[in-house]
Amino acid sequence: MTSETHTQPTLFDELSFVEHIESLINDSESSDLEFKSAQGGFPESFWETYSAFANTQGGAIVLGVGEKKGVVKVEGLTREQIDRYKKDFWNKANNREFISSNLLKNEDIEEGEYNGKLLLVFNVPRADRHQIPVYRTTNPFGNTFKRNHEGDYKCTDPEVKRMIADSDDAHPQDARILENFTMSDIDSDSLRQYRQLFSINNSSHPWLGLDDRQLLEKLGGYREDRRTKQQGLTLAGLLMFGKTASIQDSECTPQYFPDYREYLSADPNDRWTDRIYPDGTWEANLFQFYRRVFPKLASFLPKPFKLENGIRKDETPTHIALREAFINSLVHTDYTVPAGIVIESHKNRFKFSNPGTLLISTIQYYKGGESVCRNTSLQRMFMMIGSAEKAGSGVDKIMSGWKGANLAHPYIEETVRPDKVILELPLVSLLSTETISELKRIYGVDIESIDRNKLLALATCCTEGEISNDRLRLLLDLHRADITRLLQELCKSRHLISSGVGRGTRYTINQEFLGGASILVDKDVSKDESKGVSKDESNDGDERSRLSKYELQKQILDVCIEYQSVETIACLVHRTAHYLISRIIPSMIKDGLLEREFPSSPRHPQQRYRAKAYKL
Repeated sequence: MTSETHTQPTLFDELSFVEHIESLINDSESSDLEFKSAQGGFPESFWETYSAFANTQGGAIVLGVGEKKGVVKVEGLTREQIDRYKKDFWNKANNREFISSNLLKNEDIEEGEYNGKLLLVFNVPRADRHQIPVYRTTNPFGNTFKRNHEGDYKCTDPEVKRMIADSDDAHPQDARILENFTMSDIDSDSLRQYRQLFSINNSSHPWLGLDDRQLLEKLGGYREDRRTKQQGLTLAGLLMFGKTASIQDSECTPQYFPDYREYLSADPNDRWTDRIYPDGTWEANLFQFYRRVFPKLASFLPKPFKLENGIRKDETPTHIALREAFINSLVHTDYTVPAGIVIESHKNRFKFSNPGTLLISTIQYYKGGESVCRNTSLQRMFMMIGSAEKAGSGVDKIMSGWKGANLAHPYIEETVRPDKVILELPLVSLLSTETISELKRIYGVDIESIDRNKLLALATCCTEGEISNDRLRLLLDLHRADITRLLQELCKSRHLISSGVGRGTRYTINQEFLGGASILVDKDVSKDESKGVSKDESNDGDERSRLSKYELQKQILDVCIEYQSVETIACLVHRTAHYLISRIIPSMIKDGLLEREFPSSPRHPQQRYRAKAYKL
């Protein structure tokens, strides 16, 4: 575990004030954005949003902009109001009887003019785990807020208690001594099999000569409290090696339920094609769950033949990344949350869902290099059999393993009520043979010699129809400002064409780079980038462009019997992805004709759509 702190990038780092406000208005449905009119004074609701952003993933609060029923109105503030509001903020932010922590610096507050109106913007970062919960008054209970897609909500007492427990890294959750549990609650077969793996990983380790209880003590599965002299099995010991009934006892973790599911059938009526869960036929502790599930996960990955020191080596960096993602979901679970661990294998992705919250921000997660573990004894147990990393390298291995295989970037998100962390590892290649061939056709055979980050940007744009700064932040290990410069260079070299302003800017392939048109985007559908008008909406062109909205929607429903990406839909109905996602699909979702595969995350990078109604 490192003590290094990471500064989160400010929202104002590479955009002018006008560009920044424009991008925020374009993102008005975002869960990390709040508009407040502030015409009648500094809004008291500001502090609830401040608490909610601090306890979730941070966000921007804009004063001087009203929002009602999704309609945004720039109202503006007077010079006097801005000066007074800034003074009010600093006075209250530094008053511990009013708010528990001041997270902002001077550079986190920006004022400026937009369309002749003065506005004030506050960039609220996610609080450090030792500052969470951030709450109103001096009492966290009843005064702590979090954020979801509907806005700010007041946390329950159990939620607040979990946040307080997470802030105390001196007392990890899994070190809790369980009263009235004994060695008889341990599954002896699990401990014996663990010893065998331990021995394979380090055959001369001195712990191997210890008896079962002594081994558990070394691993953190059994301990004595120096202050109270209480001793016994810890939560980690029972979770890792215990009998199912003991783990699910009301005095331990009654909500414990690890669940593995495979979804490989093309039939939408099939719930799953394989499942491993506590069904009474095996002791469903974490060790046995790991032994049964990981081989199934690994079977989805290719195993190229490779010799290392004369020994066949089947494990690739991608296998290591997959294992690390699986172990992370087990050792970072909050076992007090009333929800289970769910691991899923799909044809196009792996999905790991574990109860709890991230102990670092998503920005820090993607950046890597920082390790904060909720259950340190469980982590040690997996480390001793060579199945886990420490010191921040676990996330790094996940990212590098997927990047090295040219697979789409891993995607992580938090959901609430119940708290869950969801990590997805796409099985979609960014640099497939087909994509490279298409890029060569458009740009020439020398395109592979271009800078790798630029090549990935072009490949993503080629397969997805368009890209943005935010999309590339999930793919490239670069700061947002660096990505902005990369995109500007690709536009200057005429590889890409841009449209839009600020965060709303989108980039598409320049189909006329060598006078050709991409086969991945319908060449008969052109787009006037300056006006945002496509031939689909004109009276010109062939018969396809004169289809009525009714006929186009019917075509989309016909091809969406199963979940399809917008790029696939665009190809099948001969329209551009940009036109469909901006003009057609939103209204079909609103009308109940289509449904998202990820309904709680509309901007999910792997979003797909399926028909809810098959006839219009």
